[in-house]
Amino acid sequence: MGFFDKLKKINIFSGFGSELDDDFYDELEESLILADAGMDTALELVAQLRRRVKEEGIKTLEEARACMVRVIADAMSVGDAALDLSTRPSVVLFIGVNGVGKTTTIGKIGHQLKEERKKVLLCAADTFRAAAADQLTIWAERAGVDIVKQHEGADPAAVVFDATAAAKARGADVVLVDTAGRLHNKQNLMNELNKISRVIDRELPGCARETLLVLDATTGQNGLIQAKQFQEAAGITGIVLTKLDGTAKGGIAIAIAKELGVPVKYAGVGEGVDDLRPFDAAEFAQALI
Repeated sequence: MGFFDKLKKINIFSGFGSELDDDFYDELEESLILADAGMDTALELVAQLRRRVKEEGIKTLEEARACMVRVIADAMSVGDAALDLSTRPSVVLFIGVNGVGKTTTIGKIGHQLKEERKKVLLCAADTFRAAAADQLTIWAERAGVDIVKQHEGADPAAVVFDATAAAKARGADVVLVDTAGRLHNKQNLMNELNKISRVIDRELPGCARETLLVLDATTGQNGLIQAKQFQEAAGITGIVLTKLDGTAKGGIAIAIAKELGVPVKYAGVGEGVDDLRPFDAAEFAQALI
């Protein structure tokens, strides 16, 4: 069974006639919009398919389907989908609104990196949400990795400072940092993320850094709005898309990759520790279609 078999199928090509005519393309556009690819992305993908059908002399629905898989995979191939962990330590910041599965995602990625024999350190810098550090501690214990935390309401940048010191002292390979999902306003959140960023720059100059935005796929177009806001505030390097198994709107992944030019690096299709995996655009496109 393929990883993306848990996707709720939208059967983009189901119920179509066998002719590759205008009706076919109109229905395909509509299906993509219903799958939350967004109007602009849907129009662009269908235009690409039309062009390739003509260029490649495609005649059958089956060939068109295979071509559409390639069109979607190409559209999502923006930047490197692998994490940059090229320095020791490397730092991965996780950002995103509350409730998207950020802490769980950090735990799962921490567990997977530990399985790859990496020395992992978790940093509980979301000091504003009451149970965030407790939740991350449970994951640290489950994964068998270290965690750095302070009391609730502590200065997040101070926790990150402690984590950088611990990473250097303990020879950690990678530091995974949980951050606040919401402060009183966007400006506060931006200021907080900037402060954390400055601490990392000062304490670990030149380290490989990722800023991953965790998004809940079930929020659809709202996820795209969130992504644009966080991109402005924090300059994200990748997306983690969770809860793809709970939605028929996986097309949002295409819209985000295309509109922001940021790769989806991980995808989640369930609760299990192995239900979060590095993202594969071709496999995803195949499952979506």
